[in-house]
Amino acid sequence: MPTRERVLDFISAVQRYEFLEFIPLFYAEHMTARENQETPRVGRQAQVDNETKALSRVRFHRMRAVSFAVDGDHVAIHWDVGMTLPDGSEIAMEELAYQTWEGDRIVAERYFYDPAQRIPRPPTT
Repeated sequence: MPTRERVLDFISAVQRYEFLEFIPLFYAEHMTARENQETPRVGRQAQVDNETKALSRVRFHRMRAVSFAVDGDHVAIHWDVGMTLPDGSEIAMEELAYQTWEGDRIVAERYFYDPAQRIPRPPTT
């Protein structure tokens, strides 16, 4: 079961955009991650590969935990996310991450969001 402090450490790492650095620190080797109804990614390396791919396509300019709750081995985090694409267009999303922890590591994470939020908005000039 994670402590509130451990979850706050995780949130802080995400908000510092330390995406590839925090995965080995907070995720179990056998972890799974799932976007909405998509097929789950299995294993920490699959999560690293997914993040690497995402970082090659977008630049995150906002990662803010709006709120979070810890209930035993379960954590829910409400994220406010802003991304910029190479053409300057932006994506703004709200997402709920629901996590299951074993000790101080995430073993399962599921992201819930409206896919319509992934449609880029033209660059603001």
